[in-house]
This record gives sequence, structure tokens and C-alpha cells, in this order.
Amino acid sequence: MKSITDIANRRYTCKAYDPDKKIPKKEIEQLYAVLRDSPSSVNSQPWHFFIAESKAAKEKILPAFFEFNQPRIKNASHVVIFLSRNEFPSEYLTKIVDQEEKDQRFPQAQMKEDNDKGRRFFVDLNSQSPEKLHQWQEKQVYIALGNLLFAAAALDIDSTPIEGFNADKLDEILDLQAKGYRSVVVASLGYRSDEDFNAAFNKSRLPFNDLFTII
Repeated sequence: MKSITDIANRRYTCKAYDPDKKIPKKEIEQLYAVLRDSPSSVNSQPWHFFIAESKAAKEKILPAFFEFNQPRIKNASHVVIFLSRNEFPSEYLTKIVDQEEKDQRFPQAQMKEDNDKGRRFFVDLNSQSPEKLHQWQEKQVYIALGNLLFAAAALDIDSTPIEGFNADKLDEILDLQAKGYRSVVVASLGYRSDEDFNAAFNKSRLPFNDLFTII
């Protein structure tokens, strides 16, 4: 069994994918489960995950990506677009607390009301402007991204986190504004090709003492 340090060391940013290698259904479903189970502030689940799997879907979103990133979209097996919400309508928050009740998270009746009030307090606190709401959600979306990258490495699936794209253009292509979302970050998933120069390099990080202070 691989240790978590082995997995972390194995993970790297894939620069070139083999377009003929696809992630098996069983494994991609595990990655979807990891995304769904990612933690978020007050369990607000502020995200939606748009998956481009077909060739047509990847071609559709391709114009939004900077040219050097386009092969990492076109040749990947799956592309995950991480979206955040433009707002938190009351009915969405009610859906969350009702699901929590269904999942038996409230052994006492009062806990449901208290949990709902607490979540609404933090949503309101971070909704003073569209920019603040987006920043709050963005922090949580990156938690889900980190979970995905690590889980993919655990399954020997390569990945590429991508910020090199025009978010406004991607939002327009997918009509996200009308759907209540905006794009935050993207991750390509698949298997490296022989042309991936980055696969041969050692991982490089600063020494422990430069990065950690233990008190």
C-alpha cells in the first residue's frame, strides 16, 4: 500500500496527455465521490462541478483557454471546471439543511434550526458584496481542487490544475451567468504521454526549515 507521502511525492503537474487513454468509469466515479465529499465552510457546498468528457465538450470550451494550455484540455480524458455560486438563495440553504436532516445529522430537533441559522449567518457575513462572496467561495473551491489532485494521484491518474484561461469567456461559452455560477479554476485528468517532459523531473520544494515553524 502506498503511503500518503509516496502519493504526494508521486503527484506532479502533467504537461502532456495521451489522448488515447481514458480514465475507467469505476475510477472517475471515485473522483466524483471525492469532490462531492469535500469539506466546505459551514457545509455550504458553494460549488458545482462541470465535467467535460466528450471530444465535443472539450472542443467547445477550448477557445477560453490560453494557447499553451489547450493541448491539456483537448488531450485529457476528463476536464473538471470548478464553479462557484453567484448568490445563495434561501431555497438552496433550505435544501442543504433538509439533506442534513435526511442524512440523520440532527439527533435533537433543535439542532436543525440552530445549524440552519449558523450557516445563514456566515453566508450573510460573506455576502456584503459579490466580490467578497466570490472570495469566500474561492477558498473553499480550492479545498475541493486539492482533494481531487491528491485522490487522482492515489489512483495513478495524472492531473493538471489550470488557472490559465479567460474566465469571462468560459462563463460565456457555458452560459454560466444565467445558470447562477461563475468559473474559478480547472483541472485536467488523464494519463501522461511520452512527450510529458515534466514527468522525468524530480519534485522541487524548499527545505523543511524554510517552510515550517514548530512552536
